[in-house]
Amino acid sequence: MALKPAEIEKFKEELLKLKEKITGAINEVKEEVKQLDESKGYSQHQADEGTDDFGKTINMEVSSKEYGILRQIDRALEKIDEGTYGVCDVSGKEIPILRLKAIPYATMTVDMQDKLEKGLL
Repeated sequence: MALKPAEIEKFKEELLKLKEKITGAINEVKEEVKQLDESKGYSQHQADEGTDDFGKTINMEVSSKEYGILRQIDRALEKIDEGTYGVCDVSGKEIPILRLKAIPYATMTVDMQDKLEKGLL
């Protein structure tokens, strides 16, 4: 059953809010990493520097995952504009509404997502 225009509009609003939230989180991480880089000095103890480097690595990994979600959100918004939101990019089948409620930026059915993650696509 195809999504109704009101449902699509609700998902679009949710996606835009999520995009704003993630963009803000990414900007915060960038600022933290920048501050860690600026705080390094010759007088800092090696252990402190190692802790800062570890924190910077963790922040960058989290940021990388957020960038991935941001790309998926952008794709879902593109699909809304194209009129294909709720349709799997790979199989062309409808994505169940329960999946979209759980992951509004989903662009594939669970089956296709599973195959992609296993390297079968």
